Amino acid sequence: MTLAQSRSIEVAVYKSPGVVELETREISKPGASEVVVEIAYCGVCGSDLHLIVEGWGTPEDVLGHEWTGVVLETGETSDLSVGDHVAGTVEQRCGACNACLSGDAAQCENQGPVTGQFDGAFATHMLAADETLRRIPAGLDLRTAALAEPLAVALHAIRTAELAPTRSVLVSGAGPIGTLAAAALLVDGHNVSVVEPSPSRRIVASRIGVNTVLHPDDLQTFDISQVDSLATPAYDAVIETSGKAVAMETGIQQLNRGGRMVIVGTGLDNPTFDTNRQIVLELSVVGSFTYDHDGFEQALGLLAGDSFDADLLIDSNEVGLDGVGEVARGLAAGEIAGKALIKPSRG
Repeated sequence: MTLAQSRSIEVAVYKSPGVVELETREISKPGASEVVVEIAYCGVCGSDLHLIVEGWGTPEDVLGHEWTGVVLETGETSDLSVGDHVAGTVEQRCGACNACLSGDAAQCENQGPVTGQFDGAFATHMLAADETLRRIPAGLDLRTAALAEPLAVALHAIRTAELAPTRSVLVSGAGPIGTLAAAALLVDGHNVSVVEPSPSRRIVASRIGVNTVLHPDDLQTFDISQVDSLATPAYDAVIETSGKAVAMETGIQQLNRGGRMVIVGTGLDNPTFDTNRQIVLELSVVGSFTYDHDGFEQALGLLAGDSFDADLLIDSNEVGLDGVGEVARGLAAGEIAGKALIKPSRG
C-alpha cells in the first residue's frame, strides 16, 4: 500500500471484554522526527490478555506493543531512512530524572500512565517517534525480532533477581516471558527449573533445554508451623511470570535462605505471604516492570546471535488482524503454547 495515495489503514480495535473489531482509520503524515512504519509482526502480550479478555482495556483503543516493521515514510529530521527494519519500544524514559540518570529507566519519574488511551500496533501501519524505535541488526529477521520487547522485560527481571553466577532459579509460568527468561538464564549458565500447569507449555519449556520441568503439584508447601522448613530443592531465586496469587504464594516457599522472588506477572488476585517465613529466612519479594535503559539493545543482540531458537518459542500459526480476539482468548485459556504473533499483512 502506498500511503501517498491513501492515508487509510486497517486496525484491530478493542470494543468490550473479548470483543475486537476491524476498522479503517486515517494515519497522519510523520512529523519532523517521526516515521510511518508498515507493521510486519506484533506479539500478543500478557497485558493484552488483561486488556482484551478481562476487560481492562479502554474502548476504541488499538492495542499491541511488541512489534517490528519497515519504515515507509520519514519526517524531515528523522534519523531513520525508508526501508529501515525497526522494532518498537514502549518508551518510558525521559533521560533526565534521577532514575534515568542512574540507569533505572523502568522507574522514570516522568513516564506517562500505564493505563488509558493506547494507539498500538495491531494495525497495518503505525506512526512512531524516532526515539521509540530501534534499528534491527543486519541478519535478524522481522519475525524473530518481534521477541525483543518481551525478552527485554525478561532480562530486566533477571537483573532484578541479582543473581550470582551459576545459581539455581525457578521460573514460574512458561508463557512467553517465562520461556524467554528461562532461555536467557540458560545462556548465562544458571540451573533453571520451570513450573507450569499447561502440558503444551511444559513441552515448550523442555524443548528449550531447561534443567527440570515441573507441574505445580510437584512443589512442596508449608504451613505456618514450618516457618524455617526448606523445599527440596530450594532455589536461590524465583521469577514469577504468571500473575496468579497461588503461584506467588507457592513460589516464595521454594526459596532458599536469603532468596529473592521477582514478580513480573500482573493480575487482580493479590497473594498473601507468611511474613514470618520472610523474616526467619530473610527472603525478598520485589517487582519488575519494563526494561533497562539498554534492555532493547541487549535483547536484539541476543536474538541476533545463535543462543535462541525462535522457532521453539514462537507459535507456528500466522494470524491476521481479524484473529486478535481469538488469539487472546486462546492464550488466556492456555491453548496456545508459544509466542503468538499477529501478521497484519495476512489477508
